[in-house]
Amino acid sequence: MSRRIATIKRETNETSVNIELDLDGRGDFEITTGLRMFDHLLTQLARHGAFNMKVAATGADPHHLVEDVAICLGRAFSQAIGEKRGIVRMAHAVVPMDDALALVAVDVGGRGYFVSEMLFDDKNIADLPSNMVSHFLESFASEARLNLHAKIIWGSDDHHKAEATFKALARALDAATRFDPRITGKVPSTKDVID
Repeated sequence: MSRRIATIKRETNETSVNIELDLDGRGDFEITTGLRMFDHLLTQLARHGAFNMKVAATGADPHHLVEDVAICLGRAFSQAIGEKRGIVRMAHAVVPMDDALALVAVDVGGRGYFVSEMLFDDKNIADLPSNMVSHFLESFASEARLNLHAKIIWGSDDHHKAEATFKALARALDAATRFDPRITGKVPSTKDVID
């Protein structure tokens, strides 16, 4: 079976983003965006999803930088997953991190949709505006063409809440993109197509 990989490059007047993604990796990563907290969250996605990821991004404005990385990563995910034949398709994960508990559910069903229940106490999580966590997830879901529901069930530390969410996303995506040997070669849809 061929590896599910993708390379996406995006150059705008505001950002430059280069992403390499291997869905069948080992969690190896090289991530540099200029935002330390964002790099930290993306490394959680790679490591706990067992995705090999290279992300090199630059941009002066954190909003555009995070958004464009999400767009590119979503496109890379959609490209790498291909026709979705034989995958589990739907999955969820509940991840604790000290005081925080996060739930993420995904459906790699061809339609981008995002629902969240995430509250952060502070305006920033280290050098990352806290509202960028939801914006990243929304932009990623749209471009990856998947349903993504994220909820912070509990937590008092914003860093822990964000990190638990990204770890839960990683675990849910890993589970949803795995191959189910019972449906090898089949599209996991009664329509027999996911587009």
